[in-house]
Amino acid sequence: MKFAAILLVILNAALLVPAAAPYLPFIVIASLFIAIVVLALAIATAPLPEPPTPVAEAVKPAPLPEKPKSDAKAEVVMLMGVLQEKGRFVDFLMEDIAPYSDADVGSVARSVHQGCKAALNEYFKIEAISPEGEGVTITVPAGYAADEFRLVGNLSGEAPFSGTVVHKGWRTTSVKLPRVLNADKDRLPVIAPAQIEVK
Repeated sequence: MKFAAILLVILNAALLVPAAAPYLPFIVIASLFIAIVVLALAIATAPLPEPPTPVAEAVKPAPLPEKPKSDAKAEVVMLMGVLQEKGRFVDFLMEDIAPYSDADVGSVARSVHQGCKAALNEYFKIEAISPEGEGVTITVPAGYAADEFRLVGNLSGEAPFSGTVVHKGWRTTSVKLPRVLNADKDRLPVIAPAQIEVK
């Protein structure tokens, strides 16, 4: 997961490089995919909270069993399957796009975007962290959540800080991961089955 997070930072930094403009659709789609994988892994592998111990009970109850890691990985694969089904996301990323023109890739990227957005809206409730759009000056209040704001530039003193929104950020307020349908615990589920036309 650390590698994916580092790759996500690099892709987001590439968006600020003017020379990367021709590759903007690919960078955005790759960044979206990696962000989804990181988010799904973080949610799926989070430890379950221990139930509170009643005051009258002298013996601590047995801890709840942790969700097997294979289930967490299977849920990520199932989410990739949804993105493939609705937006042909894996097809798009695995295809060699070098021979195609920017116009051809752009028209396909629009279709991938629409399908993947529908999948995200079905399984996640996503909202912007900053109420203002990019380029607008806002104030980050004292006591802000450190994981919701990345402050860069001339930092001195304590919050509140005033600055320009470079990216409005995203958070999810609810997650409904797809059910794991794979009964075989010895292997991960497939992302999409091969389709064979029998003659």
